[in-house]
Formats: sequence, structure tokens, C-alpha cells
Amino acid sequence: MQAINRVVKNTGILYARMAITVGISLYSTRLILAALGVEDFGLFNLVGGAIAMLGFLNGSMAAATQRFISFSQGAGDFEKVKRIFNMSILLHAGVAILAVILLEIAGYFFFHSVFNISPDRVSVGKLIYHFMVASTFVTILSVPYEAVITSHENMLFFAVISILEAILKLAIAFYITYANFDHLYLYGLLTAILSVLLLVIRRIYCKRKYSECAIDIKQHYDKGLLREMTGYAGWQLLGTSSTMLAFYGQGILLNVFFGTIVNAAQAISNQISGQLGSLATALIKAINPAIDKSEGAKNKELMLNLTMTSCKLSFFLMSIFYIPFFIEMPYLLKLWLKEVPEYTVIFCRLLLIRNLIEQLGWPLILGVHAKGNIKGIQLSIFLVAFFPLLFAYVFFKIGFPPYSIYLIFIVYSLIVFIMTIYYAVKEFELPLLYFLKNIVLKSFVTILVFSITLVFTYLIIPQGLFRLVFMIALIFIFYFPLIFILGMNDLEKSLIRKMIYSLKKIKF
Repeated sequence: MQAINRVVKNTGILYARMAITVGISLYSTRLILAALGVEDFGLFNLVGGAIAMLGFLNGSMAAATQRFISFSQGAGDFEKVKRIFNMSILLHAGVAILAVILLEIAGYFFFHSVFNISPDRVSVGKLIYHFMVASTFVTILSVPYEAVITSHENMLFFAVISILEAILKLAIAFYITYANFDHLYLYGLLTAILSVLLLVIRRIYCKRKYSECAIDIKQHYDKGLLREMTGYAGWQLLGTSSTMLAFYGQGILLNVFFGTIVNAAQAISNQISGQLGSLATALIKAINPAIDKSEGAKNKELMLNLTMTSCKLSFFLMSIFYIPFFIEMPYLLKLWLKEVPEYTVIFCRLLLIRNLIEQLGWPLILGVHAKGNIKGIQLSIFLVAFFPLLFAYVFFKIGFPPYSIYLIFIVYSLIVFIMTIYYAVKEFELPLLYFLKNIVLKSFVTILVFSITLVFTYLIIPQGLFRLVFMIALIFIFYFPLIFILGMNDLEKSLIRKMIYSLKKIKF
């Protein structure tokens, strides 16, 4: 019950944070797109994407460090936690230096051989790239602090810093709208400065709040632990980097064949999917430490239940907004943006489908990582990650439209989902038939029934605000009860009742 209380409390905090930040972030994007214009917005997404993908890498590496810390906390070995933190500082310092070297070398290649950029904007693009390389260096060094915050399940501080970031980004958007300087250059510079500022705040907070964040490499040096963490991080890095490169490769291919305007459509679709997925991401972030700690405490039953339940819950939480947004995408984009780039609607819709598929299997990956033997799953992801880009390149060469790359990646996500199930069965004995029947089948049947209901609404009621409000009302009136009745088994219904009871008793 204590573990459930923590998960419920942290999920509630993260949902409150999301309610504040989503609207601010989407409005900031509207202002930035208007201030930069479609082409410069696409250029920033293209150039900045080479660095922004490092954010995904940082999150993945933070999860790896957090796994070691949470596992040791679950086992009650707090002296080891101090050694883990110090070894992670040493490890990430090496990664940060290597990342800067590789990014600068790659930047020369990108600007001279790959990017399709107007000659008059190349110089500004290079400056933005250098700004972001510098911020990436600081970001990687701060990964251990992010891991400590997550392992302590301190989602309140995470929520506060996220809200501060959203407000400052909105301030930047307002500033560049009225500035007389080059808007793209100014946006790149201020974004880099903001990232450094927020990371400094995180580091100061952790040093004052948590005793294990005192750096003393000499005293806490542990060669065996460093080797173990390096091996784990290496396999994590292999799978994550291949996924990142495949993700960024989409932008490069679209840029090479179709130019920066299509990159703007891609940037908007990524922004929408990221914001709409915040509900499911919040649950995953809240439940991940609990999975690691239950494994560290050798509580296999709790780890398995948390993993499978979070698969279904995160899928349903994501679908709550994905389904109505999928149907009403043209109307919502017109409300949000002054100018909607071509292909934005279909990019968004296909990306939402892909994200739903991936979300159903993502908690299984967390379970495999909690066990510690990640070599197999990370190597498998690495081997298949680049095939979608190869197929997309061939398709573009023979004249297929830009959105075909999203269809290819949907197939890729299905393949990764199947591989994930295989390794979950192998590493922590996931009950396959139970998972397929009670998680996969129930999830898709429930979402199908609700989708059919919304399609009838779409056909009967004309496009407009009334139809949008009616669809949202259906979520509360019909979808929530449908999830509970059709989507949940008896054990999950009991768990949800306990969570609601716990939520009523929790004092924030």
C-alpha cells in the first residue's frame, strides 16, 4: 500500500504539472512559429534536432543511473548509493567530452554535405548548432542529479522546475516576437542559456537536499561498480543512440527530399505528440522507481504487477486525448496556429498511432531494465533501428509522399513491440498468454469501441466547437466507465479502488 501511495501521489503531482505546462508550451509554439516563420522554424527543428535528440539520450542515461540508485535503495544499501552517484559523475564526464567531440565533427559533415538550407541562413544555423553543443555538455554532466531526484521520487521539485521552464520559454517567445534582432539567432541563444540555467538550479538543489550528491571520487571510487555501470550504460547507449539517430534521420531525409517547410510540419507533430503523451509519461516516471525498488527488494510479484498494470494504464491515459485529437486534428490545428504547414495533419495522426503502439510495450522495457540484463534487447533494437530509414530513402527516391516515412515507422514500432514481449518473457517471466489476453486484447478492444462511438459523432455533428466539446464530454461519460468495465480485470479494478482510496488520504 505504501508503494501505491507514493505512485498515486507522484502521479497526481505530475498531472498537475502537466495541466499547467501543456497549455503554456502549445501557446509558446504558436508564438515562436509566428515570430520565426515556417522556414526558419523548420530550420531550427532541423539544426536543433541534432542536439535535441541528446535530450532523449540524457533521459535514457538518467534512467540507467536511476535504476542503479533505486535498486540499491530497495536493497537498503545506502553506502552503495553514494558510490553509484560518484561513479556516475565520472562516467558522464567522459560521455560529455565524447559527445562534444562527435557533435562538432558531425556538425561539419551535416552543414557541408547533408542539410538542405538556404545559403543566407547557413551562418545562423551554425551558430545555433554551437550554442546547443555547449548546452548539451552541461546537460550530460547534470544527468546524475536528475537520476537522484527521480530515485527519491521527488516529483514535486520536478514539477516546479518544469513549470518554471515552461514560463521562461513563454517569456522567450514573447521577447523574440518584438525584438529587432535576428529572431532565429536570438531564439537559439536564449534557448541554450535557459537550459544551462535550469541545470545549474538542479545541481544546487541536489547538493543541498541529498547527502549522496557530495562529490568525492577518490573516497568513493569503486572499479568494479564503475565497470558494471559502464557496461550497463554502454548497452543502454547502443540501443538509445540507434533509436535517436533513426528519429533524427527522419528529419534529415524529409529535409533532403522536401526542404525545411516539411521539417516545420514534423516539428509541430512532435510537439503535439509530446504534449499529449505527458499523461502516460507522468505515470511511467512515477512508477519506474517503484519497479526498480521492488526488484531490488526481491519482490517479484509486485514488480510484475506494477509492470503489466502500467502498460495498460499508460496506454489508456494516452488514448484519452489521442483519440479525440486524432479525429479533430484539422480543426484543432487551425485554432492553435495562424499558419498550418502542409502535411502537418497527416504527420500528427500517424505519429499518434505509432506512439500508442510503443506505449503499450514501454513499461515492459522498464521491467527488463530493472532485472539488469539489457544486452539482448538493446542489441536487437540497434540491429533493426536503421531499416526504416533505408526503406524510406528508397520510397522517397521512387516518388512516395513525405508521410510514407511515418507509415514505415509504424511497422517498425510493431516489430519492436514484439521483440520487447519476447525479452520480457525471457528476462522476468512475463506470462505471455495473460499479457496478450488481459493487456493487449482488452486495451485494443476498449479503444476500438470508443473510437467507433466518436466516428459516429464525427459523421453526425458538423465540425466546430460544439462537436469538440461533445467529444470531450464523451470521454468522461462513456470512455472512463468503458475502460473500467471492459478494459480492466478484477485485480486491476481492485488496484484502482485502492489507488482512489489512497488518493483521498494522501496529504500533499
